[in-house]
Amino acid sequence: MVNFDFGAGGFARAVAVRLKPGTDLLEGLTQVCKENNIQNGVIVSALGSLSKAYLCNPTEVDTKAGYGYGEPTFIDGPLELLGASGVVCHDLDGSVNLHVHVTISNKQAECFGGHLAPGTTVLLTTDAVIAELSGIEMERKMDPDLDVPILTPRTK
Repeated sequence: MVNFDFGAGGFARAVAVRLKPGTDLLEGLTQVCKENNIQNGVIVSALGSLSKAYLCNPTEVDTKAGYGYGEPTFIDGPLELLGASGVVCHDLDGSVNLHVHVTISNKQAECFGGHLAPGTTVLLTTDAVIAELSGIEMERKMDPDLDVPILTPRTK
């Protein structure tokens, strides 16, 4: 079985950013999108260092699907942000909503990954590139079959 939603378009522009020490990674990326009026986009790349991280991974929760994100796992730093990627979308009311996944490592080179949660903070720097999409509506809304918010892309 194959079942999917999609939208087709192109890249409109790119925004490069350096997030400074103490910045909440998710909040910083979200603010850059808001200030540049990006509601439909992708996190092309992000790397740097973190003082601490909060990550979520799928777990059993009380939804129709039976799965979702539970409480964040705390990982103390210093940490290397090996990479981050995600989508820049918006809620039905137009609010910017980022869905970002990260891969990090600690000083023993042990790796961790998951859904980026608030509270993850920049240690020295995080460098990121965000691309705005054109011709694609990146809307995030509640999926009635799964009972979780899902990206629902479509061509404008």
